Amino acid sequence: MSIRSSPLKQIARHNQLLRFSSNGQPLERSQVPQDYVEAVKWYRKAAEHGDFFAQNNLGRAYAAGHGIQQDYAQAAAWYRKAAEQGYAQAQINIGMAYDTGQGVKQDHTQASIWYRHAAEKGWAEGQYHLALALMVGSGVPQNIKEAMLQFQKAAEQGDVESEYMLGSIYEEGGLGRIVNEPDGSSRVLLPSENAPVPKDYGLAAKWYRKAAEQGKALAQNGLGRLYADGKGVPQDYVEAYFWLSLATASGSHSSTNGVDDRDLVASHLTKTVLLETQGRARNWFEDHPAKPQ
Repeated sequence: MSIRSSPLKQIARHNQLLRFSSNGQPLERSQVPQDYVEAVKWYRKAAEHGDFFAQNNLGRAYAAGHGIQQDYAQAAAWYRKAAEQGYAQAQINIGMAYDTGQGVKQDHTQASIWYRHAAEKGWAEGQYHLALALMVGSGVPQNIKEAMLQFQKAAEQGDVESEYMLGSIYEEGGLGRIVNEPDGSSRVLLPSENAPVPKDYGLAAKWYRKAAEQGKALAQNGLGRLYADGKGVPQDYVEAYFWLSLATASGSHSSTNGVDDRDLVASHLTKTVLLETQGRARNWFEDHPAKPQ
């Protein structure tokens, strides 16, 4: 009998006391009350018998402090056990631990090694993190061509961060250093000359749209700006106002000469069109409820 079908594992699954996702949040809830302590007990039993899924989730429990005292070193140790068995999500998790120095000594080279393992298995999140490393040469030699390839692979799987990153790259042109956005994602700050990736507003609009339709506020902002300026898409103030409104409602603002871009676009619309577009934005949020954080 394989370890994945062990009685301990089946108890942990069938009781569904808690299922940890990659950000430490419960994926499923059963009819019984949530019990983090009980969930951790069963994950530990399975993890100690070598089950990589349980090992990774026990690491998540330690990282989040769910049902057990928060301990990043223990989290990293369990991630590694699962990662060494080839579980891609755990490879990403231990890679992120090395990237941030959380529970282990910071080591960007080790981070990139683990990201590549996950990327080679086709995991979009691993491809995304590997692309970020390749873009700036963090733990690996800088390789812009491969970075773009990894972003593309992840984006084609629907990875919203990679979609947004490609939109950003094609809008600005080139690849440069990474800056952190307020929502925790990343954005490229690009050189104005000798950009290794030429600007392509059509591709920028394509990738921004894909991320925007998934609710990525920064991509909604980018797509709105492209519509306002007629870059990569026909100039359309209604579409610009719509996407900028979605972005603004989610906390992503942009301005020109100190004036909010959405307000600038609104000045081109009649009151009737403005009200209709505001209604369309409200309907969009009703059809796309925010995902639990």
